[in-house]
Amino acid sequence: MTATQSQHSRLQLCELQRSSDAEEIRLGEFDVVAAGAIPWQLRGGELHVLLIHRPRYDDWSWPKGKLDSGESIPECAIRELREEVGLRLSLGIPLAATAYSVKGKTKVVYYWAAKVDPALQAVPDGVECDELRWVTAAEAAALLTNPSDLAPLEDLRKAHQKQRLESLAFIILRHAKAKPRGKWTRAEGERPLAATGRRQAQAVARMLDAWQPGNVASSPWTRCVQTVTPYLVQHSLKLKTIRSITEHEAKRKPHKAQRAIEKLVAKSRSQVICTHRPVLPLIIEVLRSRVSAKVAAVLPAQDPFLDPGGVIVAQQAIGAKHQFVSVEIHAPYHD
Repeated sequence: MTATQSQHSRLQLCELQRSSDAEEIRLGEFDVVAAGAIPWQLRGGELHVLLIHRPRYDDWSWPKGKLDSGESIPECAIRELREEVGLRLSLGIPLAATAYSVKGKTKVVYYWAAKVDPALQAVPDGVECDELRWVTAAEAAALLTNPSDLAPLEDLRKAHQKQRLESLAFIILRHAKAKPRGKWTRAEGERPLAATGRRQAQAVARMLDAWQPGNVASSPWTRCVQTVTPYLVQHSLKLKTIRSITEHEAKRKPHKAQRAIEKLVAKSRSQVICTHRPVLPLIIEVLRSRVSAKVAAVLPAQDPFLDPGGVIVAQQAIGAKHQFVSVEIHAPYHD
């Protein structure tokens, strides 16, 4: 890893907060940042997970790997799944990250759950992975070579027991960087993204692929619409605009903005909502009322809540009466 890559890894780490991670992970700094996932499915109602054998280390582990340059941590997790076992999956709930030392360097690996449709076939790439096995959680615990790999498995098992494993991503996105307000002379709703913001919008589309939200809602103001357009085009999705979550309308009628968000929550579907900084505390209040105290502690509490292009990912448990079981805060892409 070059000095530039090491600096990039540390920057990425500081810009990720997840309710699944221990405080020493959330506050720590590491030389190497990696990401992976535990593929899972139910067979006869019993939880099964996918283990891989890595010939280089002669061990049994989870699909994972180090970040590529310019890649976000969630992007890395789904890329490693695709490259090592040929599965194109979306991320579910975050699982406990693990930290350890390798050749004198500190390393952290972020994990997520990833549901696998029974119709999909996992295939080892023959390089990083030469064998794979679908096993029960108990069998996996016995087969895993590294004790640190047990922590995300235990999170997965507990989530299944509590019926919180199947979930849908509810994503709040602050629009990307816009042209300066003081230099814009036309209507505020028409103020577009700056050049940096347009690049952030492309990065947002790549990150959203990690969860593949099937529905997109947004403030109708130009800078919000431009932020989600690359993702909309990439997936041929339609945009739903919500006037009540513009800056002006939310300031005039905050209760109406919150009611619009509550209606979206009630739909229980994978979705992303793009809005403005002044609207974020209203949305965060809705989320806070639907999470445990542990999860709520990760929610941003101070202005600006998110930087332009930043996201909050809240996983909504299927059938849990509109409750959220996890929260992740992902900082935006920077040039």
